Amino acid sequence: MNDGKRDGIRIVAVLGTARPGNYTARALALVTDEIEKRGDIALDVIDPAGMDLPFPGMDPDAPDAKALQELVSRATGVVFSTPEYHGTYSAMTKLILENLGFPSVLAGKPVGLLGVAAGQIGAIKALEHLRSVLSHIGAIVLPGPVSVAGVQQVFDEDGRCLDERMEGLIRGVATNLIDYIHSNICPRVALEQFVREEAERRIA
Repeated sequence: MNDGKRDGIRIVAVLGTARPGNYTARALALVTDEIEKRGDIALDVIDPAGMDLPFPGMDPDAPDAKALQELVSRATGVVFSTPEYHGTYSAMTKLILENLGFPSVLAGKPVGLLGVAAGQIGAIKALEHLRSVLSHIGAIVLPGPVSVAGVQQVFDEDGRCLDERMEGLIRGVATNLIDYIHSNICPRVALEQFVREEAERRIA
C-alpha cells in the first residue's frame, strides 16, 4: 500500500451525537489530533449536526446517506465515538449505522471505539452494545475500547483534557487503529498489488 494522503490510509471518525457543546466531540478531537499528527493519513470527520439522514424505511437514496456511505466505503479504518444515553449508545449513532447500507459498507473494516458518560462507571454498556452491533454487520471491532467516566470533570470549557492518563488512553484509540492497519491491511494490499502487477507483466 502506498503511503500518502491521496493513495494511502484514510480514516473516518464518526461523532455519534448532534447535541450542541457535547463532550463526545471534545474526546474525539484528541483522537483526530493524534491521527493528523501522522501527516500521511487522510482524515474525514462525520458530524451529523450538518447532515440530513433519513430514518429507516424512508428515502434510501437521500444525498447525505449516499455521501456517508461513500466516505465510509473509501475508509481504511473507522473510529466511532458515542455518549451513553439510558444505558446504551446514542440514537444518532444508531441512525448513522442504519444509513451505511445493507450489507453495511463497514463490513470488513477495522473499527476503534470511544465512549463518554457523565456517570462514574463510564460508557461501558454503550460500548458493549455498539461492539455487538458492529460485529453483527461485519466490522472488525478492535480490542481496547476507551470509556471516559465523569466526562464533565475530564474536559474544561475550552476542550482541554485535564487528566493526562485519560488523554493518553483516548489518543490510544487512534494509535491502536493505525497500528492494526499497518500490521494487517497494508501488507495484504501490497501483496495483492504485487500479484496483480506480476500477472500484468506476464500477459505483456
